[in-house]
Amino acid sequence: MKIITRTITLATTQPIQLIDITAQVVGVFESTGLCDGLLSLSSPHTTAHINLNEREPQLQQDMLDYLAGLVPRDGAYRHNREPIDGRDNAHAHLMGLYMNATETIPVADGRLLLGGWQSIFFVELDGPRTQRQVQLQFLGR
Repeated sequence: MKIITRTITLATTQPIQLIDITAQVVGVFESTGLCDGLLSLSSPHTTAHINLNEREPQLQQDMLDYLAGLVPRDGAYRHNREPIDGRDNAHAHLMGLYMNATETIPVADGRLLLGGWQSIFFVELDGPRTQRQVQLQFLGR
């Protein structure tokens, strides 16, 4: 059994953004030489998350609109009164309550077992940011 850990680094350009990282993840996976096991993806950020969903432009816009309407940016949030890092981002933390920081994908016969419509998204909730990370850990043979 092998454990291989890698990191993908990316930048975001919008306050709320869905970035399809499927091709990057598959590329990193293929470089490991593993055939069977599990892939765990993790966001080390409290205002950015990982999501498996369909990559379709109209649906993606619906997702962005939904998130923006779910928790209004201009709410009277206590966290914004004295933000730790100077960012009034309580809305981003609150949106994150509805998302996963990690996803696990099975691996078999040298490929990720994603559904036919599934893509892997990095979900930015507090952008833009010059540097974000996704941690990948492969466990397998």
